[in-house]
Amino acid sequence: MLTLAWCLPLLGALLLAFVPRWTERNARAFATLIAVISLLILIGAWFGFDPDGPLFQHVWEVPWVPSIGVAYRVGVDGIALAVVTMSALIFVAAIAYPLDTREDSQRSQAHQYYGWMLFLMATSLAVFVVLDLLLFYVFFDLSLVGMYFLIGRWGHGRPQLSALTFFLFTFAGSLALLLAIIGLYLSLDSPSFDIRLLIEQQPLAGGGLYAGLVFFGLMLGLAIKTPLVPLHTWLPQAHVDAPGPASAILAGVLLKMGTYGMIRLPLAMLPATFERYALLVGLLALVAILYGALVALGQRNLKRRIAYTSINHMGYTVLGIAIAASFSDNLMAKQLALTGATVEMVAHGLITGGLFLICGSFWYRTGTYDLDGYGGLAHRAPRLAGLTILLAFASLGMPGLAGFVAEFQIFAGTFAVYPWLAVPAVVGILVTAALFLDILRRLFFGKLPASLDQFKELDRIEFTVLSVLGLGVVAIGVYPGFLLEVIDSASVLLTGGR
Repeated sequence: MLTLAWCLPLLGALLLAFVPRWTERNARAFATLIAVISLLILIGAWFGFDPDGPLFQHVWEVPWVPSIGVAYRVGVDGIALAVVTMSALIFVAAIAYPLDTREDSQRSQAHQYYGWMLFLMATSLAVFVVLDLLLFYVFFDLSLVGMYFLIGRWGHGRPQLSALTFFLFTFAGSLALLLAIIGLYLSLDSPSFDIRLLIEQQPLAGGGLYAGLVFFGLMLGLAIKTPLVPLHTWLPQAHVDAPGPASAILAGVLLKMGTYGMIRLPLAMLPATFERYALLVGLLALVAILYGALVALGQRNLKRRIAYTSINHMGYTVLGIAIAASFSDNLMAKQLALTGATVEMVAHGLITGGLFLICGSFWYRTGTYDLDGYGGLAHRAPRLAGLTILLAFASLGMPGLAGFVAEFQIFAGTFAVYPWLAVPAVVGILVTAALFLDILRRLFFGKLPASLDQFKELDRIEFTVLSVLGLGVVAIGVYPGFLLEVIDSASVLLTGGR
């Protein structure tokens, strides 16, 4: 099932690339159908997952290069299953959503655009389901290629520069990750890239300089991907210049590879070393939380402001992971923080993915992200206003919505371990509330500018896609049990519980 889930989009991408004469409408319909089937397969895997069973399930292994320990291995634990299912949903939304380009030359290449979308979907889903370290790195890197072309060919502003900056930054991080993976590989008595074996044997459990260097390489590569301050500088402009659907994938899926990697690699394979540096990682997360929120508040560009909120929210995720890795004997607090970090990945994907799609709708209708150019749209586009308000309140952590479920667990775990870290981090929520309320005021209230007299309401497809994401946000906020049960099964084991 897992293999089919990521291979099907790859096959769809090949068909779009090599079969001529795709119209924009047909290409989008075909790509959406492929993405929906892939999502349904993962939902089937979800229902076949036993929270009381072994850590990794739906495992399939095929020998590839036995002499160096490489094999095709796939499988998921509760954390991977939650993140990969959310990622598939974001891809369905992004592919189904109208492309926000205003240039006919870009629309004429629609079949190539949807081909790259499906390629990126295949490589992204594979990152979350493979259980071989070498394949993890391969797909981790290949995802950069898809996003590079989506930004560079279908973006606006200075897309080529933004795509190049994105690629070079994240590729440099992946090289550090590769060196650390080689270090882990060489630490085993018998050669193997099996993630399960590395988690079980803990070859660098003794710590020391070697373990510290491997940990540093892993965290450097993953921190760039997340991104953590000060390694974040590639992110805001990449978001601003990317098409809206690509921005939704960048924030909703690709950033999660960084935090998911922190859980899967250093937390699971180097827990003793991570414990020594957990406080430092927590401090870096706090900096990201406060910096992201404060800088976002000062932005007049709608998309750049939401981009900086991603830095803020990913800081909450990293804070939860750091608490899970800490020296504390409070296993319940550590488990709570790790579960909260995973829920934050899912919630942030749905919420910010939806917000970036909305940014694309604004760009397509007006050609600007300048908040000063908007106002009074609540009466002109009430459906757009309602869905934006829902996602904005979810992002600022309003109870009853997905963001609150995640942040409550992260802060509860943090208060139990490092209360002095939790208190300033709460300021980030206050600033986030201020910046989103300011966005809503500028977009939807006040006097309608004359330039917006012909502003169009969301069309049927836009409204349907955003409503599905909004429904997911509400469902997690009102009844999170279905998600927490699956995630807890992995969190308990990874934090030392039974």
